[in-house]
Amino acid sequence: MLETSARLLRLLSLLQTPRDWTGAELADRLAVSTRTVRNDVERLRALGYPVHGTRGAVGGYRLGAGAALPPLLLDDEEAVAVAVGLRTAAGGSVAGIEETSLRALAKLEQVLPHRLRRRVTALHTHTVRVPHDQPGPTVDAGTLSLIGAACRDRERLRFDYVRHDGTADRRDVEPYRLVNWGRRWYLVAFDPARDDWRTFRVDRISPRTPTGPRFAARDLPGDVVDRVRHGVSAAAWRHRATVRVHAPAEVVADRINPAVGTVEPAGDTACLLHTGADRLETIAVWLGLLDLDFTVEDPPELADLLRTLAARYLRAAG
Repeated sequence: MLETSARLLRLLSLLQTPRDWTGAELADRLAVSTRTVRNDVERLRALGYPVHGTRGAVGGYRLGAGAALPPLLLDDEEAVAVAVGLRTAAGGSVAGIEETSLRALAKLEQVLPHRLRRRVTALHTHTVRVPHDQPGPTVDAGTLSLIGAACRDRERLRFDYVRHDGTADRRDVEPYRLVNWGRRWYLVAFDPARDDWRTFRVDRISPRTPTGPRFAARDLPGDVVDRVRHGVSAAAWRHRATVRVHAPAEVVADRINPAVGTVEPAGDTACLLHTGADRLETIAVWLGLLDLDFTVEDPPELADLLRTLAARYLRAAG
């Protein structure tokens, strides 16, 4: 039988698994009686661990959330994962958590066994981060927490927002999802004033508190990640094009990245591809990669460019 202190740590480790444990299951794992399990649970409670218990045939024990954060027991892989995550967060895109992350990492590394500390140190020492081509914007950790809570609680979110062109206005929306893409964070929300879904960059949001009233949940408009990809790309396009592709919409959708364009059915054997890019030459490359017949509907400059490229390719093949 384990000594009392070792048994308590083992019991705590089992209770940190997100499930309900019956007294009999815990007794079997610890090789003790159910009475000893009950006594050990009371000891944990006296130490400040919120162990919840329910009676009955389906009752059991579960570690709940308490007023204070009790010590956690991590296995080797969990400890390394947390250390790597804290190190990454210290150099991430969320402002205000760099120092906190390093403080937490220092505490963790101080108590890591030597074998694990060597693994974490080796990974940090021999890893080189490639800097981003352009410095990405940072978002405030408090703003992320506020938006996340509003999404969870289904509360209207009021904020001042700076548009892509630098103008500002005030929004009152129903928040649904936060999307993290590289160093940027986006909010997908329904805007009742515009009766449509909108995507907002979080680094351009200045929340107004308190949050608004609760709202009834709506069905999300498809894949929110694809929506953000397309919305972000389209906002930066200098050139836009509409192309009729002579193939079913589902065939074209399988060959096109959502960030490149959207596909609109136009009968059983054709569809319209709405796309764009900074350069018309880029659109021409994407259309070539489709490996499908198509007709340019707009703009005429794209059709002219394709004629020029076609003549160039014919000369190259001659």
